[in-house]
Amino acid sequence: MQAGWGGRWQRLDAALCLPLCVTVSLMGAVCIEVLCLLLWAAEPTQLPLALHLPPLLFLLANVLGNMGLFVTTSPSIKGVMLSEGAVGQGWEYCYTCQSHVPPRCHHCYTCNVCMLRRDHHCVLLGQCVGYHNYRYFLCLLLHGWVALLYASLLNADIFMALLHEGVTLHSIVLLLMPWLMLLMGQVSTLTFIYAFVADTCVVSFLFCSGFLFLHVLLSLRGQTTREWFGESRCYDLGWRRNLREALGDRWHLVWLCPLLASPLPGNGVTFESRAPCTEPSAKPVIF
Repeated sequence: MQAGWGGRWQRLDAALCLPLCVTVSLMGAVCIEVLCLLLWAAEPTQLPLALHLPPLLFLLANVLGNMGLFVTTSPSIKGVMLSEGAVGQGWEYCYTCQSHVPPRCHHCYTCNVCMLRRDHHCVLLGQCVGYHNYRYFLCLLLHGWVALLYASLLNADIFMALLHEGVTLHSIVLLLMPWLMLLMGQVSTLTFIYAFVADTCVVSFLFCSGFLFLHVLLSLRGQTTREWFGESRCYDLGWRRNLREALGDRWHLVWLCPLLASPLPGNGVTFESRAPCTEPSAKPVIF
């Protein structure tokens, strides 16, 4: 049984707030820079601002909504009834939590608790990705990827302006290490900010692309990251059922709004499998 909103917000301790504040700060910088480009840059696009605002607001609402629900929805075993009589094949004993835990449940040493269907610990958001919040994580990746692609395309004008004199040492260093150029007094503060945020958009887009591709693949195959490393596909029930298991009964609509109800078909404790499952044989991976 999941905790209420009051209990969820009590979880926002320093370990979660620090990476979350850094991530939100970078997001805010990107949003402000994109808004400045649309308002004041010389012909940043052929479309008027009024046509940009609806999709931008849609993306921003989905990114913030999925982020908020992700960090406040814990996939841990806290509050979950783990009946000792239900202990069977695949269950293990966690000496840290002092409890038997079901299959696909693993201990996170950062959160210091076992997570149901644990995938990995997200460093940028200070929260584990698991059974109850995987939907929000995947939707956050998707909308974040679209938003970063949009921001990178808008910032193409900045890259072209920085390279208007050709590919020189000055322009290359400015694009790769704008902070160094600022410390050397070679660029103004405004130029540094634009170059830094533009670089952040491109680098973040590349990282987000990799993570989105990986987790879409894992969702279609019914795997967690740990099971992917261990080459275990015993929970693969076909791509439709895999998406339903991960995203809920309304898996085809969850992309539209994070507040859309989509109940998960299981309980995070027992999982249907197509074959007897064993722990992945790959070497342990810490993430």
